[in-house]
Amino acid sequence: MTNEVQSFTRLDLGAGTVDRVPGALRGDISKDVKPDIVLNAENTLPLRTDTLEEVHCYDLVEHIANLPNLMTEIHRVLKSGGTVTITTPHFSCANSYTDPTHVRHMGWHSFDYFTEEHDLKYYSRARFNIKRRVLRFHGGVIDAIIRRLAARWPDFYEHRLAWIFPAWYLEFELTAEK
Repeated sequence: MTNEVQSFTRLDLGAGTVDRVPGALRGDISKDVKPDIVLNAENTLPLRTDTLEEVHCYDLVEHIANLPNLMTEIHRVLKSGGTVTITTPHFSCANSYTDPTHVRHMGWHSFDYFTEEHDLKYYSRARFNIKRRVLRFHGGVIDAIIRRLAARWPDFYEHRLAWIFPAWYLEFELTAEK
């Protein structure tokens, strides 16, 4: 690990070709997207413990086979109170199933397993607070109504309406508890 890599406080993990987090270290498995660092998010992250203030995972977690391991690694490299921002297709989105590289489908409660309050928290020692989570929908009048309903009653939406009025994607912001 070079001193240049160590000087970054933000990481765009699974950066792809778009510079979504200006000034962040861009990490990706593909050399073709010209990342700052080539890494596999399925493995140990080649970064020091407690060094990052932010990790951004845009459209990455649905490609990860061992999500508890990734969340443990993100937790390890984040400073206490550091944030991880995650976007992922909602399980009701057609794109969640269209992309053959997707290995998981996520919902409103998918990251609850990494909080202290969850009964099944033993899958990972990484602990986060869920600071923000949002269901995003495509535009239009019907989606605007469903978006408001889903924001107020997300469990009702996912159990009763998701397959009738599919969401587009989820946004999460989690803070590391150490």
